[in-house]
Amino acid sequence: MSFLKLGKEYTVAGEGFNRWLVPTSALMIHLCVGMGYGMSVFWLPMSKLVGVSKGLGKALACPADMSIFTQLFTTECDWKVVMCAVIFSILFFMLGTTTAILGNWLEHVGPRKCGLASCCCFCFFFFMLALATFTHQLWIAWLSAIIGGIGLGLGYITPVSTLIKWFPDRVGMATGMAVGGFGGGAMVGGPLAQKLIGFFGTSTSVGLWQAFFVMACCYTVMMLLGCFTIKVAPSGYKPAGWVPKNTGNMVDDGHGGLIEASSFNVSTSKAVRTPQFWFCWFMLFLNIAAGIGVLAMASPLLQEVFAGNLIGMPGVPFDQLTDAQKGQVAMIAAGFTGLLSLFNIGGRVVWASLSDKLGRKTVYFIYSIVGAVLYASIPTLASSLNLVLFLCAVCVCISFYGGGFSTIPAYLADLFGTQFVGAIHGRLLTAWSTAGLLSPLLINIIRDMQLNAGVAKAQAYSVTLYIMACFLVIEFFFAIMIRPVSSKYYMTEEEVKAVKAALEDKVAKAQASGVVPPAKPTSAGTLVICWLIVGIPLVWGVYQVALQTAKMFA
Repeated sequence: MSFLKLGKEYTVAGEGFNRWLVPTSALMIHLCVGMGYGMSVFWLPMSKLVGVSKGLGKALACPADMSIFTQLFTTECDWKVVMCAVIFSILFFMLGTTTAILGNWLEHVGPRKCGLASCCCFCFFFFMLALATFTHQLWIAWLSAIIGGIGLGLGYITPVSTLIKWFPDRVGMATGMAVGGFGGGAMVGGPLAQKLIGFFGTSTSVGLWQAFFVMACCYTVMMLLGCFTIKVAPSGYKPAGWVPKNTGNMVDDGHGGLIEASSFNVSTSKAVRTPQFWFCWFMLFLNIAAGIGVLAMASPLLQEVFAGNLIGMPGVPFDQLTDAQKGQVAMIAAGFTGLLSLFNIGGRVVWASLSDKLGRKTVYFIYSIVGAVLYASIPTLASSLNLVLFLCAVCVCISFYGGGFSTIPAYLADLFGTQFVGAIHGRLLTAWSTAGLLSPLLINIIRDMQLNAGVAKAQAYSVTLYIMACFLVIEFFFAIMIRPVSSKYYMTEEEVKAVKAALEDKVAKAQASGVVPPAKPTSAGTLVICWLIVGIPLVWGVYQVALQTAKMFA
């Protein structure tokens, strides 16, 4: 059966295939691996496994003199939240490392084999988390996070290159849908995890290992469905009626559409030696560093600045609230976090789609200029206790953060051609890992310095936000410096033909073997079912966010 064949040659779509099925396959994968963003929902339950099992109803702290190494193996006391959060750092460090190393592998083996590898690694990680929490062995969680991060990275890049080649007329929209699905993973997976923990939890069990196990099973089914339904565009594919613009790409003319795919391509090894690659790298790094800054501080900023104003007690500072009142404020902040998640996803789809019309460079100008103004204004809006304007500013900033992720693959396709865009994108994602490691560290250091200097909690975030605004100003100058790639880096016609001929030869042999069945037109029913499979979880996730957000204004 052809679907059991993993090679790229077995995934090339035949005549009559509807390209709108490909985004559903991408979303099936990204809605699962995107849960990497939502892992923080597990840290608190993980930090009280032993205490709850002993009937205490809360965490059982380890002795102060117990070493970190001993805590990795102990079953007598609970892990600290910060030790659980190390899992997140490992995941995203491995994401960037994996995409940089294995991006070229994806281009050669195709999305099915890469997607299957992602499924095996990421779902293994969740099964191991179930084992780690069942046996209370944190070392298992840390080690499995390395494998999970590999799955995360492979899953992230699997559909992006494929979508770009299916939608040369709407590259930004295509990448926006895929990367938007990654952002949606936490929006769906976070509430699902909370409900599963609540369902399985008892007076002597947090219900965490059961939640991990169920989610691992669900993700396995969804990701397998995605990687076995994804199809690669035939060589030289063009949508019916589409005429590519051959007067230049969006880097220099600001219009939609790419130079015809056969007009130029740059190999991965040459792309990373161009100044354009490194301008894009620093542009993405600064965009992510600023966005993570807001994501990291938005919830505590809302709680500590608006404090009593959020629960009908205007003017009461956070430190004067009771524990019960702080709990109410925290619930409202949870709604705020969900709202940010929604704007993160929306920004990925909307801004990337707009880049097809406005041009990639234009939207990066918007991210940097408008973003810098908004970041610099957030401290003023917070101190004035104008909740509505504060929410608007932060949400728009987060939409820019999401948009930066989804626009960059399309920008790379404009600059380097489509042949190796997946591998080049993988190398560029090291900017994500770097920003993810450095930005939170910088934020915490600055905040601690402020608090140690006697600055009130409500004002301790201002300096950090101004620094983030400066990041975006610097990003603007990197965006200005991007120009079309010099033709000296282009692959020769013979090199491009050799790459395409190799795949075409494999496809011909696969078809001649009789393994690949004759192509059939995609039925309307198949299209509807696939969109329902990804649409229903997304709608449910949006509904959960709406419920949480409503608490902010109740």
